[in-house]
Amino acid sequence: MCGIVGLHLREPSLEPRLGALLTAMLGQVVERGPDSAGVAVYGDPRLSPPGRAVVSLLGVTPAEAEVALPGAVAVAADATTVVHADLSIADLLAAVPAALPHATVIGSGTDMAVLKGTGNPVRLAESFGLAGVTGWQGVGHTRMATESAVTPEGAHPFSVGPGQCLVHNGSFANHATIRRELRARGVEFDSENDSEVGARFIAHQLEQGADLEKALRLLCERFDGFYTLLVSTGDSFAVVRDAIACKPALVAETAAWVAMASEYRALDVLPGIEHARIFEPEPEEVYVWRR
Repeated sequence: MCGIVGLHLREPSLEPRLGALLTAMLGQVVERGPDSAGVAVYGDPRLSPPGRAVVSLLGVTPAEAEVALPGAVAVAADATTVVHADLSIADLLAAVPAALPHATVIGSGTDMAVLKGTGNPVRLAESFGLAGVTGWQGVGHTRMATESAVTPEGAHPFSVGPGQCLVHNGSFANHATIRRELRARGVEFDSENDSEVGARFIAHQLEQGADLEKALRLLCERFDGFYTLLVSTGDSFAVVRDAIACKPALVAETAAWVAMASEYRALDVLPGIEHARIFEPEPEEVYVWRR
């Protein structure tokens, strides 16, 4: 049992409130996942300044990152260090393992930062400084571990392609088989978490030319288990559930925003919720909203 929250803003005047709204939403699903938590935020100028490549790292301090990567700026966020530099994403990703071989990359992009940690999600949100974050989109997750250890690496979101994130409530029964298949195709993994397999599968499909909707349809065809997924990219916000749809999910939509959460109370904190169209996603139907 894990908790998912996500918010895709359509109204620019709400962007200064993105972090505060995500913080409130995350606080409503703590009981669903007290072990660890994480968020991905799109468009915050402190974490991901326009025109600069961004990587989120575990296992290094901001001081270590700035020494090892000359010209980079590093920001602390609990266990995560967010680094941005005046480079391309490819160049920054190539520089990290050479300069910081003990670091784990947990996110990359030009407009996105991923923050992860272990412990109480409310405390983590405070440690991240989440309430002060601005931007146009964010996803969050509170984890109750079932498939792997409680570590920052095992926390969600899983971001394994530039600007891409996945959060997951449920479990994939055949993740070991699909992990072997992906490894045979040269895909590398950072954890034993079953959710990372889903994220790697989607990223691989996108690299092969599929759009996000097709990638999620292929996941439904290939993966066994019970799952609700929220997947975000630099321009999209998508939700899908398995064929039985036993894991809870609600979507609320207004002219100003689209939101998804595991429980209604996480949606009830949003402005204008009384006017929202609220529905439960249908089994194996892919819902995508684009910027």
